Amino acid sequence: MSMQVFSARVQNGAIVPDDGIELAEGSRVTVIAEEAGAPSELNAADEAELAESIAEADRGEVVSAEELFRRLSR
Repeated sequence: MSMQVFSARVQNGAIVPDDGIELAEGSRVTVIAEEAGAPSELNAADEAELAESIAEADRGEVVSAEELFRRLSR
């Protein structure tokens, strides 16, 4: 399974990918929505970092919430 990171807009209640992005009918997507009125455009470097983070999670390279909180409390 390959993944891609892209921006989209909501139009008439549907999520519509920006120009140049094509998804097969029935594709599953994960949506991270920003607060209304709060712009959060990702630049190329941020999109690449997000894509790598998703790939790490897909490979099982994750940290449990318990471990994360332990690290943050240090």
